[in-house]
Amino acid sequence: MPTTKSEKLIFGLLMSYTMAYGMEVYNTAINMGYSFATGAGFSSMTNAVFLAALKETPYMGLFVLLTSTLFGNRIGARFMEKHCNPQTDNPYFCTLLRQAGTIAIMCPTMSLIASVLFNLVLGDAPISQLPAIWIGTVLKNFPMAFFWNMFAAAPLTRFLFHKIQALSKSC
Repeated sequence: MPTTKSEKLIFGLLMSYTMAYGMEVYNTAINMGYSFATGAGFSSMTNAVFLAALKETPYMGLFVLLTSTLFGNRIGARFMEKHCNPQTDNPYFCTLLRQAGTIAIMCPTMSLIASVLFNLVLGDAPISQLPAIWIGTVLKNFPMAFFWNMFAAAPLTRFLFHKIQALSKSC
């Protein structure tokens, strides 16, 4: 895991953009009409979803990096420290608790940013509807954020980070 500031930045960039892209694919698919309906749901997605999601990922990844750096990672670490002792508990369990704590703060935060950006700034929703839009966005995004982080983004980020570390040590 990262120890130096440069390693933390690399890990943070990898995690932020992996999370942002996964969430953009999910939300883009929903916005393009794919749903959980049998026969015509996410199983019938086309590659156009992946390209469209790629267009929003650069700036949404930046929002993820900024919010996680400012407070998301710290709150996740505090959550883990309250419920896990790395010296006596299984380190993998502690890692999962840290991820869960981070998701619990990052999903509502990023849902608020997305609600303001896509519904108020780029859309025509009145600001009085922001609380309802935000809660609806959290309810839609939280299951995906949780499972994407736990089973795809975090393992992929750790894998890529370890490969980058190995390459830098061999140079």
